[in-house]
Amino acid sequence: MITEKDVLAALAAVKGPDGRPLPQSGALAGVSIAAGKVYLSIAADPAKPGEAEPVRRAAEEAVRRLKGVESVLATLTAERAQGAASGARPGPAAPGPRAAAATARAGIPGVRHIIAVASGKGGVGKSTTAANLALGLAAQGLKVGVLDADIYGPSMPKLFGLNEKPEILEGRIMKPLTAHGLRIMSIGFLVEEDTAMIWRGPMVMSAIQQMLREVQWGELDVLVVDMPPGTGDAQLTMAQSVQLAGAVIVSTPQDLALIDARRGVAMFRRVEVPILGVVENMSTFICPHCGERSDIFGHGGARKEAERIGVPFLGEIPLALSIRERSDAGLPVVATDPNGPHAAAYKDIARQVWATLQGAAPGRAAPRIVIE
Repeated sequence: MITEKDVLAALAAVKGPDGRPLPQSGALAGVSIAAGKVYLSIAADPAKPGEAEPVRRAAEEAVRRLKGVESVLATLTAERAQGAASGARPGPAAPGPRAAAATARAGIPGVRHIIAVASGKGGVGKSTTAANLALGLAAQGLKVGVLDADIYGPSMPKLFGLNEKPEILEGRIMKPLTAHGLRIMSIGFLVEEDTAMIWRGPMVMSAIQQMLREVQWGELDVLVVDMPPGTGDAQLTMAQSVQLAGAVIVSTPQDLALIDARRGVAMFRRVEVPILGVVENMSTFICPHCGERSDIFGHGGARKEAERIGVPFLGEIPLALSIRERSDAGLPVVATDPNGPHAAAYKDIARQVWATLQGAAPGRAAPRIVIE
């Protein structure tokens, strides 16, 4: 079985950007191995991205020759501008050629709008909401893609009943899988279902960059990004890398979830990403046998919180057995019960989101963020 020690030994023959062996150069940001697949993350100076490309190719070739390696993927990440003092805390950069170049790279060719679906904590139904929101947008005749950016807990393969590997096209570009008219990409398509993704921040950032930039998305009206819960590396990478048209925050009505949702709203505001609205998931439960209503997690908390912090409230999704059963079966409710009441709730949220996107000013520059 291939080990990290084997990989580092092979990479010692590759010269880093400073001429030293790659593992000693400080440019090797991460190594991860999963079932014979090796993932490398190499730090690059954002001012000189072309200089790191030969290093990336040489690293892939060196590791590919090792016995037991099925595939190698090396990606470039600009976590910090090279030459910055380790203890320095850089201030805002003045606009200049570098900032203009970064802005030009912020979009994805062919993709009109990119929106994030996020939550302050896990277990609130964020991925189910993202999947059905995407289907609700597609039901309006839009071309929609879904990017599963939840590296540690990818859910889209399960939600859409997909277990294939994406086709690799010329130039290492991946072809997204399709389901119900959506184009879908997930890290879950690239690793086994029971593989533990024990990755540090640079590896997470690099993987997200790859799924954004090295996928044949084609022409899309909206790319829906299912974010991991919390306010960490993945969220900052998205805000730094692309023009996010906005974020949808998912929460349950209970106070504990709302506290974390509040942090999510604050984080996106901090990086200048508009809040498209808040969704209250698991809003109430109607017993399918007796028809009695039970507010298991409370009710109306997300609406009150949205009003308090001054963001739109998009709607309520009930805690319903049919939503859970269809999600577990890979048959999302908007696609398989499009005329039912639950699909109607998701479609109404999608209509509001699309109406806001149509009124948004295009081309908002991504903010400059330095990860420390």
